[in-house]
Amino acid sequence: MTIREMCDAFDVTPRTLRFYEAKELLFPIRDGQKRLFTRRDRGRLKLILRGKRFGFALEEIRQLLDLYDRGDQQEEQLTRTYKIAHERLADMERQRDELNVAIAELKSQLEWGAELLASFRRPAAE
Repeated sequence: MTIREMCDAFDVTPRTLRFYEAKELLFPIRDGQKRLFTRRDRGRLKLILRGKRFGFALEEIRQLLDLYDRGDQQEEQLTRTYKIAHERLADMERQRDELNVAIAELKSQLEWGAELLASFRRPAAE
């Protein structure tokens, strides 16, 4: 695939692809000024984007992708990915719980503020 086809297929920019190439996450074939992305690059990009969506650091993603070629039928890659994903899930759940508490507190403050504002608008008792 050309860089344009990759951009269209994965909804990324050429800059993003060049960045991932510079970080040694993708390895397109160079044909003069053109970059041609292989099926392997497409698979790697799919995993990179998924890892980013889950909050993995690029270095973690690179290390996990590099384990693919170990020759152990990806056992180490899957084992490490599972461990990191499990840790990331725990972090995300903790963040969600903290966010739920903050949302509840903010809603409570907004209710208090609405009541206070309404009291300013009520006619004074005679």
